[in-house]
Amino acid sequence: MVWLRRTTHYLFIVVVAVNSTLLTINAGVYIFYTDWAWTSFVVFSISQSTMLVVGAIYYMLFTGVPGTATYYATIMTIYTWVAKGAWFALGYPYDFIVTPVWIPSAMLLDLTYWATRRNKHAAIIIGGTLVGLSLPIFNMINLLLVRDPLEMAFKYPRPTLPPYMTPIEPQVGKFYNSPVALGSGAGAVLSVPIAALGAKLNTWTYRWMA
Repeated sequence: MVWLRRTTHYLFIVVVAVNSTLLTINAGVYIFYTDWAWTSFVVFSISQSTMLVVGAIYYMLFTGVPGTATYYATIMTIYTWVAKGAWFALGYPYDFIVTPVWIPSAMLLDLTYWATRRNKHAAIIIGGTLVGLSLPIFNMINLLLVRDPLEMAFKYPRPTLPPYMTPIEPQVGKFYNSPVALGSGAGAVLSVPIAALGAKLNTWTYRWMA
């Protein structure tokens, strides 16, 4: 039953990676903090942190080799860039969808696993926390490199939303003053149990396929 177990593992990896790409396009779409002010940035940061950590730790524990989390994040990045190319073919600019910066956070997860001598629990607790903390920071740096996000948002309204949900002018500071801090804090808390879920899925797969 080894072939069935391996097939299940790889199928799960592909499904999560594809879902992360769809989540990027649907939850964030383009320049993700322009839809509903900074609220979208926080929600997007949490969703991306948890989506990254569940697949990355699953894949990493499956192989047992530090570095596979980074490889998984690279797969997610490539998928999203392919999706960006599809939107570009429809006449939208490449800036229409911002590709999140997953790779540095995945590298921190790999480093944790390597530094703790492949300790699964340390990877879950420390690595999960580092992913949740770092991803919003890297994404905000990424956004600073995007050209005039408001102009892009209003010039190319999202076609999948009804008119009453079109982007509005961001109200920065209306609800909170630091979306990065809020996203990092919430992401760090939520990424740990989601990382534990990814590790548990690995165990369950072995039991199901035994």
